[in-house]
Amino acid sequence: MEETQNSKLKTQNYTEYYHKRTGLTVGVNKVLFSEQTPYQKVEVFETDTWGNLMTIDGMVMLSEKDEFVYHEMLAHVGMFSHPNPEKVLIIGGGDGGTAREVLRHFSVKQVDMVEIDEAVVRASKEFLPEVGAWEDPRLNVLFEDGITFVKNSIAEYDVIIIDGSDPVGPAEGLFEKEFFELCFTALKKDGVLTGQTESPWVEEYHSSIKQVFDALESVFDESSMYLGFIPLYPAGMWSFAFASKGKRLEETETFERIEKGLSEFGSELKYYNKEVHQGSFALPNFVAEIIR
Repeated sequence: MEETQNSKLKTQNYTEYYHKRTGLTVGVNKVLFSEQTPYQKVEVFETDTWGNLMTIDGMVMLSEKDEFVYHEMLAHVGMFSHPNPEKVLIIGGGDGGTAREVLRHFSVKQVDMVEIDEAVVRASKEFLPEVGAWEDPRLNVLFEDGITFVKNSIAEYDVIIIDGSDPVGPAEGLFEKEFFELCFTALKKDGVLTGQTESPWVEEYHSSIKQVFDALESVFDESSMYLGFIPLYPAGMWSFAFASKGKRLEETETFERIEKGLSEFGSELKYYNKEVHQGSFALPNFVAEIIR
């Protein structure tokens, strides 16, 4: 948190620096929540433009105004790519937004959300109450280490979604090959995996991005990067990973499912649609170069 002098008014700003002195600044009205947990520092700010904003260890996790982009893209690309997703595992995702999007799919019978830090869920329920779908009986929230949890799951899930923070602290292991091998084992025959893989604009994360896609290529039958655009994430462009166990079904079948699903709940979405799904896999040259 920074304090600046603007004329005669003292104001507060939150700035996330993603390269030296370059970063993103958001005006803060007040601090709503701040707790150092055994795992990380969790904070929620009331901002002057983006609604309430959650950060972990000084990095933006979500704001009320733009969270829909991240959560819709992380959830629906994988969910519609599976022929009949009934049981879903979310690793991380303590704000509840990814589970909310997964639970829009009528085929879903159970969602296990494994979040290592209960403070994230507690802060989200109190200060970001519109983000999660906490009352849905299909949602099972577990406060455990996601990597340990996956080790004990064999051919159990149709879709696994990795909704972790940046590759530091408790989320570091979510970017390693051994973890993706565990996910492969935890998925059923036609299983699908998605996850967030950082901003292609931030050079410090290029090695982590390449590490993920090298691992996915060696572990899964198919893997691809896709993109979404989130204003409060470093430089706005964000990458995601898609991987499938067994060959992905033909795109025509995927798009038929998208059309059917969006006829049921598409009016509730603000970012994702059939054209966005298809276009998100088109990578600019400089992005594709990172994972070659």
